[in-house]
Amino acid sequence: MSTEKTLTGKVPRERVGMLALPRLPSGLLASFRALADLSGVVSDALDELDIAGAVPSSVLRPTDPGARLCGPALTVLNRPLGIPVAKAVQANVSRLGEIEAHNLAAAGDVLVIQAVEGVSSMGAISASIGKRQGEAGAVVDGAVRDIAHSRGIGYPVWSKGASPVTGKWRIETVAINVPVAICGIPVKPGDLVVADEVGVCFVPYERVADVLTAVTRILKYEENRMAQIAAGVSVPDLARSPKK
Repeated sequence: MSTEKTLTGKVPRERVGMLALPRLPSGLLASFRALADLSGVVSDALDELDIAGAVPSSVLRPTDPGARLCGPALTVLNRPLGIPVAKAVQANVSRLGEIEAHNLAAAGDVLVIQAVEGVSSMGAISASIGKRQGEAGAVVDGAVRDIAHSRGIGYPVWSKGASPVTGKWRIETVAINVPVAICGIPVKPGDLVVADEVGVCFVPYERVADVLTAVTRILKYEENRMAQIAAGVSVPDLARSPKK
């Protein structure tokens, strides 16, 4: 059951898809967080299940290469504002509204923003609010700025790039907690997001348990292969051994 929260009003209520995310069992999340090879093995599992969900770090680059995250997606949909920058500056009203997502965040949530390339959808203030709210970090299909600050406070961000150009006068947040597309991959509120220095994977909420089962099978196979290598099994014999 959703718990009513007091909204900021930054985004109209009718454009806030849900006030509380569907929650995965804590044991499932713990199993994913314990993975040494996070995005790699999850990507392999997605392939086995014919789920498109992996984005390489060459596309969504981490601001902190050593960072990892695993948590439910809290989605934000941004669009170009469509009015001259000078007019927006004169009006002195920012249309960025990801603060409403921060307002709804629970500890461990991942801010997932469908954004605008070349224009920053997140800076130091937004990252600081997200960190205070206990978010695991953010994934931005677009640009961000103030990355030294977000890195310094331990709020990791994966994005298409950095830009000093503010979105305050160029971007409008049109919806919160609605389906978005990140690098062409559909992401719904509550979907599982995993990310590390290798890339980002999105796992549909209803398939998380299936993906974990596949991950467990893949890791068992890899463990056996590593044992064979350590035992000195010849390369020809390794090549002939079953692939699954």
